[in-house]
Amino acid sequence: MKNAVIGNNKQKANLIVLGAVPRLLYLLQQETSSIELKTECAVVLGSLSMGTENNVKSLLDCHIIPALLQGLLSADIRFIEACLRCLRTIFTSPVTPVELLYTDATVIPHLMLLLSRSLHSQEYICQIFAHCCKAPDHQTILFNHGVVQNIAHLLTSVSYKVRMQALKCFSVLAFDNPQVSMTLVNVLVDGELLPQIFVKMLQRDKPIEMQLTAAKCLTYMCRAGSIRTDDNCIVLKTLPCLVRMCNKERLLEERVEGAETLAYLIEPDVELQRIASITDHLISMLADYFKYPSSVSAITDIKRHHETELSDTEDADSRGAIDESQCTAAFLTFPLSQMTQQTQLVSAATSEEKLDHDLKHAHELRQAAFKLYASLGANDEDIRKKIIEAEHMMDRIVNGLSETSVKVRLAAVRCLHSLSRSVQQLRTSFQDHAVWKPLMKVLQNAPDDILVVASSTLCNLLLEFSPSKEPILESGAIDLLCSLTLSENPALRVNGIWALMNMAFQADQKIKSDILRGLSTEQLFRLLSDPDVNVLMKTLGLLRNLLSTRPHIDQIMSTHGKQIMQAVTFILEGEHNIEVKEQTLCILANIADGTTAKDLIMTNDDILQKIKYYVGHSNLKLQLAAMFCIANLTWNEDEGSQERQDKLREIGIVDILHKLSQSADPNLCDKAKTALQQYFA
Repeated sequence: MKNAVIGNNKQKANLIVLGAVPRLLYLLQQETSSIELKTECAVVLGSLSMGTENNVKSLLDCHIIPALLQGLLSADIRFIEACLRCLRTIFTSPVTPVELLYTDATVIPHLMLLLSRSLHSQEYICQIFAHCCKAPDHQTILFNHGVVQNIAHLLTSVSYKVRMQALKCFSVLAFDNPQVSMTLVNVLVDGELLPQIFVKMLQRDKPIEMQLTAAKCLTYMCRAGSIRTDDNCIVLKTLPCLVRMCNKERLLEERVEGAETLAYLIEPDVELQRIASITDHLISMLADYFKYPSSVSAITDIKRHHETELSDTEDADSRGAIDESQCTAAFLTFPLSQMTQQTQLVSAATSEEKLDHDLKHAHELRQAAFKLYASLGANDEDIRKKIIEAEHMMDRIVNGLSETSVKVRLAAVRCLHSLSRSVQQLRTSFQDHAVWKPLMKVLQNAPDDILVVASSTLCNLLLEFSPSKEPILESGAIDLLCSLTLSENPALRVNGIWALMNMAFQADQKIKSDILRGLSTEQLFRLLSDPDVNVLMKTLGLLRNLLSTRPHIDQIMSTHGKQIMQAVTFILEGEHNIEVKEQTLCILANIADGTTAKDLIMTNDDILQKIKYYVGHSNLKLQLAAMFCIANLTWNEDEGSQERQDKLREIGIVDILHKLSQSADPNLCDKAKTALQQYFA
């Protein structure tokens, strides 16, 4: 059976269909079976598990994992290794639920004990841990069972495979985990700290796989806060190593991994972004990531071209296929000028395989490049300019927004969002390429993760100096944004209301009316009681922008005044932070600037008492905001100012103003004096 199934998926499937798996598992678990028989059974099961995903599903359905875990209790190392090898293959399959490793609490401690048995057991166990550590609770379980101490010494093993699997294990343990990362930074192995060992593994003479994984470990530790971003091991070792991985001399999968890891490393740190942008012409190097075809038609054209070349070669040489024995190394290394028709045939077939390989990675390459561009341009205006000036850059982003791959679309939107932080680019490149059109299309029907980034980008495109603001408005954006405020996802509610807030800034009466109509009064006030403070803040910002310029203030307060005053009262009485209350008082100050809207404050004793309370508050921001209300109400050039001044005097506001005119804060002192002058003008 073993010899029949090796390298033959069809035979593997046949044996599974014929019911070989339950029989093998039965023999594996029988006490009367010899250890040699049990080992052979585990080897055959291991070979079957190396077949298709359906094969693995069949093995899982037969409850292979508990049987193999039971086998690990044996004293025979060859049998243990065969069980571990099979478990490794099953757990590294994408169809296997990793939770199966954690179901029985005795499994992890037993695997830790087996680490000392042999080099093979070390390799397989580390590989199982690396593949089954997918979530924070997995990291915690492994960490609590002493995985760091148990595998640290394996980094200096005589076996390359063991060193490599231990390194991969550390990379998944450290990812986004401050607790593990803080421990790793102080671990000693043979008198050397772990970060120093990782740095040695970054050296150019080490295998690329090792360099990349060591760079990941250091990146994750840096992002988790255990290594400073300005540490030499990051600036002089990790970052240059990752940039090196983006070079076109590297394999496609290495370039993908290098770019994605580098994007993650530099994402929050402007200094690392600046260093990366000037290392090895990185920005222009990334242009090469886009040279692989993405569309089905492009793939078909290239395939057809290769097939034509292949058939031409076959017609020219009627002697048939080359015998395998002729394909020696020397035969395959002929100079181009000496290539015979037969050599071209092999070359064409090899090109076909290379093409399939390239196409497989085409989406991943573009996704990685967009991610890295997004991180590079996150903060620095000069870097954004360099990125946008790269040849065909805006076209690539626009094309990326309509890609079939969701991951590429998301990365392209992230890149666009990063670049949209540039005032200059909003006014130039974004307008020249009308990026708002594909962006609006993305917003029509996309998963939440894309919607969040796309709507954030739209917020930037709706700033008052952006030329895209007008056409976006005309394309029906108000209804779209109002619908986002109804989302269960807080990030989408924030972005929807934020974009409407930007849209309402210095807008004309029609746009403000359209926003109020699209949002509905009920929804506006629902958002004012939203549990997410960011949603509340942006809704207050929208209300503040709607209530600007006197005719607009009076018009909106004439139709929505009662509800707005109720909402203001509700927020000022609630348990809200200083920023929320300050924004609410600023809305009151805007209402106080209206011509007829003032009356809604002056006839509301409760609101007047709140203004009095906040102008005497201990917090300077709230005092200043309340002072703006008083200044607008007492302004003596406005009609009815005398009556308003008298009423404010009656409730004791003038006495407070006298006190505040002696304030140590020059701003508050000036505002109080200006308000008092209105009484004596």
